Amino acid sequence: MLQGRRIALVVSASIAAYKAADLVSKLQQAGALVDVILTAHAGEFVRPLTFAALSHRPVYGDLWEPTGEAAARHIELGQAAELLVIAPATADIIARLAQGMADDLGATVALATTAPLLIVPAMEGHMYAHPATQANLHLLAERGATILPPEVGHLASGAVGVGRFPETTTILAHIRRLLGQAGDLARRRVVVTAGGTREPIDPVRYIGNHSSGLMGFALAEEARDRGAEVTLIVGATSAPIPQGMTVIPAGAALEMRDAVLRAVVGADALVMAAAVADYRIEHPADHKIKKGSREENADGTLTLRLVPNPDILREVAALPAAHGLLRIGFAAETNDVAANATAKLKRKGLNMLVANDITQPGSGFGVTTNEVAIYHADGRVEQLTLLPKTEVAAAIWDRVAPLLGQQGDAPAPTPTARRERK
Repeated sequence: MLQGRRIALVVSASIAAYKAADLVSKLQQAGALVDVILTAHAGEFVRPLTFAALSHRPVYGDLWEPTGEAAARHIELGQAAELLVIAPATADIIARLAQGMADDLGATVALATTAPLLIVPAMEGHMYAHPATQANLHLLAERGATILPPEVGHLASGAVGVGRFPETTTILAHIRRLLGQAGDLARRRVVVTAGGTREPIDPVRYIGNHSSGLMGFALAEEARDRGAEVTLIVGATSAPIPQGMTVIPAGAALEMRDAVLRAVVGADALVMAAAVADYRIEHPADHKIKKGSREENADGTLTLRLVPNPDILREVAALPAAHGLLRIGFAAETNDVAANATAKLKRKGLNMLVANDITQPGSGFGVTTNEVAIYHADGRVEQLTLLPKTEVAAAIWDRVAPLLGQQGDAPAPTPTARRERK
């Protein structure tokens, strides 16, 4: 998704500038073409050679160098950029951007481009909270800039508070989201579920499954990167939760049902990749069940009565507010995959169902690959080869996007989808 994309990165004079080096490295590894622009004193923290070595491209900085080439380069850099990122953004550069000043190369590029603007503040907590800084950020946001707030943590001053530069993965997620605004899922609202559910036995124990959430996460990230507004409903997982989307935790099946029914109102598609338990404990104990307790049978065994969980996809189908919603289900099977998948597709009235045989090598829980078959409502079946789950996710959205187009055009773009030149 980042292959060949042009990103202009302005690095300002913050101690967090060294973290921008990792950002440049990760962007370059993903295939992006990164033009690094240093403000006047940023090179005091990290030398230009570091960024040049990591980006494999020239580094820019001095607007007043004697040849005069840099003075004209701001137009070239601004027009070529598909995204302008200010990271880290100090209180100083935020103030200068808000006032439309053009006293260095980074500021002139910001004025010369119509690309989306992502600002990543990093500074001492009191500086960030100062009314002037907050007013400047508010003004920039009103003009269409995306502000990625700093995190809470240890600061260079030794204090703990807000102002910490976000992790590289977080920044990358927002870069991907902004670059995907013109994708085939742009302005679509999609809901994705991921992970397993945990049905409580008592406050300590539960019945669960081996779902890692990797497939659902790959689907959510792919949709985000293609321009969708993603709501990710997450059960129990063993993988890092993606960034750049709305995340709703849902531990048990009933919680996931309630979260899905709320989230699908007004959405365009629901992809149920979560492994939702078919059954739950009828009466979970409100205390830890111990050996020899009254819950035990006379012979020392323990009986748990299971009752069916609701069928979330069927409840969604009956929801008037979800009329026109595309519904894509998943089926993890161990035998009779084709028969079970076909029956589930028809029983739930789905637009599409993705099935896999979890007994096959590389296709079970907790692995980064999957081998799936895609069952369509019109009876077609597509068998995919063993692929990384990221590629499986792309293949699924490749098939969902045309169905969304058949539903009708997406809503008109919002005024902040792309910054207009002032």
